[in-house]
Amino acid sequence: MIRNALFAAALLTGTAAVAQDKPAGIDPTAIDKSVKPGDDFEQYANGAWRARTEIPADRSSVGIFLTVSKIADERTAAIVAAAAKAPAGSDQRRIADYYAGYMDTAGIEARGIAPLRPAFAEIAGLRDKTALSRLLGANTRVDVDPLNATDFQTGNLFGLFVTQAFDQPTQTVPYVLQGGLGMPDRDYYLSDTAAMKDVRDAYRVYVASVFRLAGFDQPEMRAGRVIDLETKIARAQVDLVTSQDAHKADNPWEAADFAGKAPGIDWGAFWPAARLGKQQDFVVWQPSAITGLSALVASEPLAAWQDWLRFHRIDTVTAVLPRSFDEASFAFYGKALSGTPQQQPRAKRGLDAVSGALGDGIGRIYVQRYFPASSKADIQQMVAGMLKAFDRRVAGLDWMKPATKAEARKKIETMIVGIGYPERWADYGGLTIRADDPVGNAERAELAKTERQLAKIGRPVDRNEWWLTPQTVNALNLPMQNALNFPAAILEAPFYDPKRDAAANYGAIGAVIGHEISHGFDNLGADFDAAGRLRNWWTPEDLARFEAQGQALVAQYDAYEALPGLHVNGKQTLGENIADVAGLTAALDAYHASLGGKPAPVIGGMTGDQRLFLSFAQTWASKFRDKALRARVQGDVHAPARFRAQTVRNLDGWYAAFGVKPGDALYLAPDKRVQVW
Repeated sequence: MIRNALFAAALLTGTAAVAQDKPAGIDPTAIDKSVKPGDDFEQYANGAWRARTEIPADRSSVGIFLTVSKIADERTAAIVAAAAKAPAGSDQRRIADYYAGYMDTAGIEARGIAPLRPAFAEIAGLRDKTALSRLLGANTRVDVDPLNATDFQTGNLFGLFVTQAFDQPTQTVPYVLQGGLGMPDRDYYLSDTAAMKDVRDAYRVYVASVFRLAGFDQPEMRAGRVIDLETKIARAQVDLVTSQDAHKADNPWEAADFAGKAPGIDWGAFWPAARLGKQQDFVVWQPSAITGLSALVASEPLAAWQDWLRFHRIDTVTAVLPRSFDEASFAFYGKALSGTPQQQPRAKRGLDAVSGALGDGIGRIYVQRYFPASSKADIQQMVAGMLKAFDRRVAGLDWMKPATKAEARKKIETMIVGIGYPERWADYGGLTIRADDPVGNAERAELAKTERQLAKIGRPVDRNEWWLTPQTVNALNLPMQNALNFPAAILEAPFYDPKRDAAANYGAIGAVIGHEISHGFDNLGADFDAAGRLRNWWTPEDLARFEAQGQALVAQYDAYEALPGLHVNGKQTLGENIADVAGLTAALDAYHASLGGKPAPVIGGMTGDQRLFLSFAQTWASKFRDKALRARVQGDVHAPARFRAQTVRNLDGWYAAFGVKPGDALYLAPDKRVQVW
């Protein structure tokens, strides 16, 4: 999930390195005792596990998440199976019918491309740029999330995000973002590296195959049009590092401004079609890109836009089109882009699809069955301890001025923490789901999601709004709500187990909690005050010190080499790296406080601090295919898991726990250790 989410989607696969049957909560068989902890702590913690672990054929990587995700998947499968007996018109029936339609491969083959023929006819009927603008607007969805999940990707020309205004926390507005690409990032189109050229060649083959399978003539010519247009779109787009800067995103435009600031689109036709015809206030996240993309609508031939629309219409629903489309899509997105040799079983993909479309419907049943009140109370107690630990750290900072410190502590005091599930659920009452219309189901569910988000405009801001479903294995910080989401599905072993040693829990789920709290104070979160307003609440001296520590962390991560010649981008991953350092520090403090002055027990020959640090590192056990790792470094704000485990080198307690000395490869002199908070 990406920027303020703890984990990226690429990591949501794998097997756990943490054994659940050991009181210490540590897997000693994962440890590579041939490596000194001070030379490579992640290899020490996980090297033996990695040596014996194979990446499954249908995965691009392995790590802790497959164990936890399998639990959530099994429970979701049970919910879906039971829903088949539900009465018509109920959410359970919608769940059952959505899944049935996805799994009905015989019906999908029989219908062929017919479900898309009305869309193709509409595209073929475009006669001018006004009609094109109207259709571009109609296709626009609330399908990006730049703040909570660093999700900037949409195949539509523009993406929308709906939340409170940067400078007016009580006003909900739509944010307009760049889009239009079929590959994950602009660099896939513009980079001259051999790896990127290979991906572009594979993409050309895929686009041409889509046109050929759909029965269009001259598929190679049409593919050339699409890729040429997308390359121009990529040139107009803003890079990921720039897009992460909220201050550069704070660009209020009124509806009347678009014609003058972004000519080329007929905005008078676009906005009504996008269901925003009466909206006056917008925030434009990447203004230069919006201007550039709008100009392309005017300058590029209508025929190129028509082929671009056709391709993206097909590309979004290949999973519920005949098998040949599904296989072509996987050949590119799975094999060429991620290096995954085998597609996941259709039943697994069906569960993911229905959970994405009707997530709250499944989630409500999920927590009723699988998330007891005792689990919620336990985690609430741990979160309270983590918040206190973070507050104590802020209160004790000798470098921070009282005015800045007061603002930071106010953020901690007013932070809203959601545990397990939301208090309000999405209403699917108006959503039509048919077991014989999987293409239409996907389209209607996405449109219903957009309409629910657009309905927030003009209403009071809901700081308790959830952005994850309970069955999602992830966690989230919401900087404009000053809130956290910890879904039920991540509150499971090996992240959390009430039966095991506290040190392991603090090293795993405690570090997760600390990570999300810390996002409120990373290089983005520190720009928002307790009310979620984008505001500089720092004294100049404090801000300079904070930014200097951030630059030291950038340099630290820039030095890590993921593949030969491919280094981590320390600036791109800075927010996550700050949250890792600060979150683990708070987890260690909270663990010490939880002991109530008593010494930590020695278990399995390990001290409490050793168990905590090993638990933390073992949650990051991972193994990637090279293509997936390259994609991760290229377009993700999270550093690869292996390097996230090495953040221990910034904590004084780690040196004491493992006797790390000068000369060890990870050793940092005390004044070089990054201690942001």
